[in-house]
Amino acid sequence: MTVNQGFDAAIREAEPVVVADTPDDALPMPRLGADSLIWKFYGDVRGLLGFQRLAGTENCIEQLGQAVLDHSVIFDDFLGRARRTGPPVMRTVYSTEPQKWGRTVRDFHKDIKGTISDGSRYHALNPELFYWAHATFVDQTLYITDTFIRRLSEAEKEQIFEESKVWYDLYGVSARSQPQTYAEFRAYWDDMLDRFVPHKTIVYATGYIRKGFPRPASIPAPVWRVVSKPLDAFIRTVVVGTLPPQMRTVCDLEWDDKREKRFQRFAAFMRALNPVINRLPLKWLYVPWAYEAWQQVGVDPRPLHNKPAQSRIGA
Repeated sequence: MTVNQGFDAAIREAEPVVVADTPDDALPMPRLGADSLIWKFYGDVRGLLGFQRLAGTENCIEQLGQAVLDHSVIFDDFLGRARRTGPPVMRTVYSTEPQKWGRTVRDFHKDIKGTISDGSRYHALNPELFYWAHATFVDQTLYITDTFIRRLSEAEKEQIFEESKVWYDLYGVSARSQPQTYAEFRAYWDDMLDRFVPHKTIVYATGYIRKGFPRPASIPAPVWRVVSKPLDAFIRTVVVGTLPPQMRTVCDLEWDDKREKRFQRFAAFMRALNPVINRLPLKWLYVPWAYEAWQQVGVDPRPLHNKPAQSRIGA
């Protein structure tokens, strides 16, 4: 039996399946905290290097790509949408009221429904669809840490996955499609990558990679012609380098062995810099919601969990 057996049938139920939020169920909820690896790594500013992997993998599944097309302002206000959706997810991890914020994120999606190209329905709170969106955040934490911060051991990857179950519980959506082990999560992830399609949403969202980053109105064209060259080179090497091969294919993004070697050199350089980066002021090292949380608990995370996995040194 595969992890995703029955996925296609279940996702076409297109029905929200949430857990009860009545006072009778208001038992103490597990929460993530300063002792968790997710707290250590998820809010690290280096996570921004994976912004396209996070948003892109999520919307390469047709139902989510269509949901964004039907209900979002991505085509008119891409950065604005990111600013509105990112903070509530961060607060689900880092605030003192994680369940409240998790339910807030969930309730943003209660009216997000429609149909896809084959005429079947979708609903954002269908557990199979909602879990996939969550899985992209779990993958981002694992991938960005292991690629740009420091190598993770298998035990640490398993710990992050176990902590991600607590994270998902905070949303109050059925966990019926959630893998139960890290090995199952990897199999689930690989299966989902093979379901990617070139939906209009993700093709549009990666247009800046193919065409070049658009010139800000405040920068004169002659200046932008000079500035944009290294920026576009960075995007086409580092940003595209973070993407799974299946996403590069459906988005028609160029990649070859030469770019792959450049990307791996950049990633190794970033990992080598980690001891230096960890000496930066805490406010520079974490996004605001994570920084505030570390300040509130009175813990300096910079000395925590900094030892690379021994089996991966030099990899």
